[in-house]
Amino acid sequence: ASIIEKDILFKDIPASIQVGRYHSWAVAKEGFPDCLRITAVDDEGTIMALAHKEYDVRAVQFHPESVLTPDGEMIMKNWLEN
Repeated sequence: ASIIEKDILFKDIPASIQVGRYHSWAVAKEGFPDCLRITAVDDEGTIMALAHKEYDVRAVQFHPESVLTPDGEMIMKNWLEN
């Protein structure tokens, strides 16, 4: 995944990371609400992370707890500490 916008989840995380994803479901860019911002995408431009512009709400489309996500522990730490 490529981090395309600064977000607390990705503090101290490289701009491009490997993530574990076990499905093909994804948030659609068509009709994407203005109240949300895309914070990470994969190589094909599929949304991998998003955040609400006003509220402290975030979501990821991958598994940070997976061994396939080497930076997952730091992502979860950032979420828990902030």
